[in-house]
Amino acid sequence: MLKRLTMLQIKKGEAQSRDLHENLKRRFADLDPKDVAIIVSPMRRTIQTALIALDFLRQKGVSFVADADWQETTAKPCDTGSDIATLKAEFPAINFADVDPVYPDKTSPAGQKYAWGRSALLARGARARESLKKRSEKWVIVVSHSGFLRQAVCGWWYSNADYRIFDFVGEAGAETRTEQEADAEVEMTGLRLRDETKQGGMGWSWYKKVQLGEGMKPDAVEATEQQ
Repeated sequence: MLKRLTMLQIKKGEAQSRDLHENLKRRFADLDPKDVAIIVSPMRRTIQTALIALDFLRQKGVSFVADADWQETTAKPCDTGSDIATLKAEFPAINFADVDPVYPDKTSPAGQKYAWGRSALLARGARARESLKKRSEKWVIVVSHSGFLRQAVCGWWYSNADYRIFDFVGEAGAETRTEQEADAEVEMTGLRLRDETKQGGMGWSWYKKVQLGEGMKPDAVEATEQQ
């Protein structure tokens, strides 16, 4: 499983995404498109990153599918997406068919599963991991956000426009690591980081693991801020 951080600034991020494109193309150009799924957070910056960095796979017919579970964490304006009708018109190459119709709401009762609180974020991260595990493709490429990936999905830091590759523990082809490392990763996420991306596939990320939920707002604080 390949996971990527969104770009943070459009101008700088576009240049980084083009560097990322060259790196990913060298690594994954020979993949059979039938073996690949691409999941994208339905936010402009992740969509823009995906369309630049993974264009070589789109040209081979791989569909880019938007999924609300991979959106940003907070309910701040900068982390809240646009309505799907607007995004469909702006990005016709993206498949928005299965995006939760409540998106981009995170604050109403209907949007509580996307709320900016510890319980909701950890549940969303677990749901996102499980959805990937159920997929039949050999490779699932996810374009998401560093905070969500680190705090709720895999527990690893990401620098801008970098990526990491994971195997689901126990699946064929997963690389062997020390028993201590494997046990810790299984307990946290069920994911095992491949050594080749321990500092990110671009070499830009810290080799630093954190506990899931670290730095998240308690649910009570989230409820108070939304009132």
